[in-house]
Amino acid sequence: MVADTQTLPVRFTTQTPYPLPAQKFMIPAVWRRYQLSQLVNKALALSQPIPFDFLVRGELLRGSLVDWCKDHGAGMEETLEVEYIESLMPPQRVASIPHDDWISSVSQLPGHFVTASYDGLLRVFDTSLSLTHTISGHTAPVTSVCLIPTLNSTDNVNIDSEPEIRQLASASHDSTVRITSLTLSSSSSPSSRTLATLHLHTGPISSVAASPSGSNLLTAGWDSLVGIWDTTVPASDEVPAVSGVGQEERRKRRRIGAKGAGAQNRRSVDGGEEEAPWRKAPAAVLKSHTTRVTDATFSPHDAHRAFSCGLDSTVRSWDVETGVCVHTMNAPEKPFLALTHLAAPHLLAVAAADRTVSIYDLRSFTSASSAVDTALKASALVHAGTPLCLAASPSQGNGNESHIASGALDGIVRVWDVRSTREALASFRAGADLNKKHGDAKVLGLDWSRGVLAVGGEAGLDIWRVSEGERNMSEK
Repeated sequence: MVADTQTLPVRFTTQTPYPLPAQKFMIPAVWRRYQLSQLVNKALALSQPIPFDFLVRGELLRGSLVDWCKDHGAGMEETLEVEYIESLMPPQRVASIPHDDWISSVSQLPGHFVTASYDGLLRVFDTSLSLTHTISGHTAPVTSVCLIPTLNSTDNVNIDSEPEIRQLASASHDSTVRITSLTLSSSSSPSSRTLATLHLHTGPISSVAASPSGSNLLTAGWDSLVGIWDTTVPASDEVPAVSGVGQEERRKRRRIGAKGAGAQNRRSVDGGEEEAPWRKAPAAVLKSHTTRVTDATFSPHDAHRAFSCGLDSTVRSWDVETGVCVHTMNAPEKPFLALTHLAAPHLLAVAAADRTVSIYDLRSFTSASSAVDTALKASALVHAGTPLCLAASPSQGNGNESHIASGALDGIVRVWDVRSTREALASFRAGADLNKKHGDAKVLGLDWSRGVLAVGGEAGLDIWRVSEGERNMSEK
């Protein structure tokens, strides 16, 4: 048995804004996370204590240092490289809101939440979680909704002085994407107007995602296609209507208004009338998947790169400008269901039907692999239920760029540090207050922003606070 007085050499490293000078510490072998966190805080002389977790050889330290050495066959004389990261505060539920139908996707706007539902509607909630607006237009279940960033919008929205206009993109089983303008004002109820409908896919659309600049959209369809779109509103139809109505006749009907034949091109919205939106064509069509594409996203770090995954057991990397598939990641008999790019620039997470989330290191790709299919070995996060949705931590610069949340069919949301895949940092059951009716309510959509994790699924909308680096230091 190791005596309580035995020590071992430790060298601390970090990617947080709180580095220690390069030096070696002699640490009591029985110390655990709490004592190590106290030591780092004391050495840094921080005015406000910050709780830290510790990674030893990429694995979270869950017991004492001596236990870790025994489990991994490390000698007590060996200097351990220990990385400290800001701790994840245990998630806390803020509220749960039931819906009339399943929520397939959720998106956070500053001061608001937008849900997409299987009943074909988008719903807008304010911070008090009161329903303030409902957006119709889709004729089938809505599968995905996202905020389109704009250059003049900020996270710190003040709608007291003037209305704030946001743009949303929503995808549906009706084979279309709708770009909708949402006007928020403190002096009046929200209002919305459909600006354009996007037409390419011949089957249901799995997802829609906006580029960080807001200049492009990416759609993934059951028809094996990935569409790239610009977000400008066209001045005329770019795709003919199914009825065969010509462009000139459509212009005439717009001039006539709601009278005569033009009435069929208008619909009632929020008690008023709105012109039918222009039909928009894609800027490019990406064709490499051989079956249903389940998800697609832009890289947040490279404006020219996008990623997609599908039931063909592949993850594909695309050059957005040329529309060429530059890399393919094969995983035989591993249908992929969702993906997201982590805040860490080189990490991509992909959820699969085999109840795992694979973490791919994009630095493994070279130009030499662009012409061939590349099978990668990836670390995997193992779930009890099939994971259907992912959300990366928005944190940057504090060492938490490797945090990710996953939602699964078993109704559990798990928060992970992908550098330590043995167990989740935290987990909770979505819609627990409503599960008397729904049982293990499926989780279908996640959005993580500004310390809030919005969860959508069978049980409705669930709001959780997931703050990083704020755990009470009095907890041992």
